[in-house]
Amino acid sequence: MSDDDIPEADRLPGAPHPREAAQVFGHGEAEAAFLDAYASGRLHHAWLIAGPEGVGKATLAWRLARFLLAQPAEEGGGLFGAPEPPGSLDVAPDHPVARRVAALSEPRLFLLRRPWDDKTKKLKTEITVDATRRLKEFFALSAAEGGRRVVIVDAADEMNRSAANALLKLLEEPPERATLLLVAHSPARLLPTIRSRCRTLRLRPLPAPDLAEALAQAGAEPVEGPTAPGLAALADGSVGAAFQLVESDGLAFYGGLVQLFTAAPGIDRPAAIALAQEPGPEGFPLALHLTEMFLARLARAGITGPPEPEAVPGEAAALARLSPDAAAARAWAAVAQEAGERARHGFAVNLDPAALLLDMFLRVDGAARQPAPA
Repeated sequence: MSDDDIPEADRLPGAPHPREAAQVFGHGEAEAAFLDAYASGRLHHAWLIAGPEGVGKATLAWRLARFLLAQPAEEGGGLFGAPEPPGSLDVAPDHPVARRVAALSEPRLFLLRRPWDDKTKKLKTEITVDATRRLKEFFALSAAEGGRRVVIVDAADEMNRSAANALLKLLEEPPERATLLLVAHSPARLLPTIRSRCRTLRLRPLPAPDLAEALAQAGAEPVEGPTAPGLAALADGSVGAAFQLVESDGLAFYGGLVQLFTAAPGIDRPAAIALAQEPGPEGFPLALHLTEMFLARLARAGITGPPEPEAVPGEAAALARLSPDAAAARAWAAVAQEAGERARHGFAVNLDPAALLLDMFLRVDGAARQPAPA
């Protein structure tokens, strides 16, 4: 399979790929830091773009790559002195570089990602050393259009040990006019020597207004009014998670959970059965995630009080009643771990998803009947 045909692990169904997004929302500080380094002539050769999944790390990496590759070949000046430094990272969508990057046909850009496995017909579970060694071929080619080259590693924390060591050699002796952009969800998993050779741009979860703008750019249905803060809370500031919640009507399912457990102990069994059947096999992973999130927020409420803002109307009252203190918080944390592991194991061996969710609901109801241990 050619590189162009490899499925993209970071493309959400129905949403544009991060390289197709023109703007990055909520990360102006990171953009300004990179732009300042470029304008001052102190552009580091390697940048670690770190943060939770779905907050825009890959989108920023592609934006930085377009910017760098679209700059004039002679950045240090010419006959009439140094040019005015750019004031933003914007590159016009019809710029030749932007078009080539969108088509994955830019010869000065290398994307290091998990390769395709012809035997399993799936993406491999890690970035291999063979995929990383292709960087040597990339840098051996004669550089066109001024010589700047960019590498995006997405995600760097998916490299196996051999691949990481191969990349480390490149970071220790970087080619001239090369910039490496490492996307990492869990930077602690990277070799300390890799982290130490990168300048870090740390991205944080998006607040509700920025999340709404990012969702609009991704083509999701607008979420406005009192629902918007709840969506941001459930998505933990992640555009990817929010997009999935909107497209799969996850807020409605979570609302059903809150309504169901408002009556705990003694939930309405027919209502529980109906809610468990609602997602179907394809929606089970999200439904399980939302149920675990309810339990996590329930446990947290016993320590810090109900979260603000509440995700759906009535959530705060339900959490406060079911988890009034630290003892209840510990009990709910144990329920969350046990029930979640049981459901995931059952799904892995092809048990009925609706039955697994119903079992989880009944376990939560049963736990609500038991007094929290002292």
